[in-house]
Amino acid sequence: MINPIFLALDFPTWQEAKQFIDMNELQGVPVKVGMELFYREGPHVIEKLKADNHPIFLDLKLHDIPTTVMRAMRNLSALGVDIVNVHALGGSEMIKWAKEGLLLGGTGKNTKLIAVTILTSMSDKTMNDELRLNGTVNEVASHLANISYQSGADGVVCSVHEAKQIKHVCGSDFLTVTPGIRLKQSDKNDQERIATPFEAREKGADILVIGRSITKAEDPRKAYEQALEEWNRGYK
Repeated sequence: MINPIFLALDFPTWQEAKQFIDMNELQGVPVKVGMELFYREGPHVIEKLKADNHPIFLDLKLHDIPTTVMRAMRNLSALGVDIVNVHALGGSEMIKWAKEGLLLGGTGKNTKLIAVTILTSMSDKTMNDELRLNGTVNEVASHLANISYQSGADGVVCSVHEAKQIKHVCGSDFLTVTPGIRLKQSDKNDQERIATPFEAREKGADILVIGRSITKAEDPRKAYEQALEEWNRGYK
């Protein structure tokens, strides 16, 4: 993938997403389709985006028993997206069966399977106190990444701040997909572990997912170009 910045299409309907893309001349940029849009519009939203040459990260975070995930992934495979994901907390067998489902679907051999480690909205305290997972977020994310790697995943979703350690554990070819990216002037919102595009590249991220810093910007096209500029030229 030449362009590493995926625009999060966090819109309730395809009509709104399409209007945003067209108004801001963002045709063909990589996009992330999450639960909100996919559950409303279904597979046809993927078909429309593919017809307009958008690389697609389908962000559904599957998390269920291995057989169910395998069958769901076999169906999703037919969509031919570039990236799809599961929750690493589902365990090694679920991840292995997710990969098998992609391969059984026929067209999924070109789809990258990634696993979500710890959500970027979580802090050490929340993870320790509510999930009862011991250690720091960095330690747990690296552990889940290693399980994902050993189970056949192509990469993980993690924060920028875990990317370097995950690369150390899983190798440089293991993808790190990092949400929680904010342009320097943007608000933090509900993310805890955030970074700028420059910091993300410095820390070993491969793919960035950016939503509100672009979609809520006064000039979204300019904001997207700024994110690319920061990635390519290294603005802090």
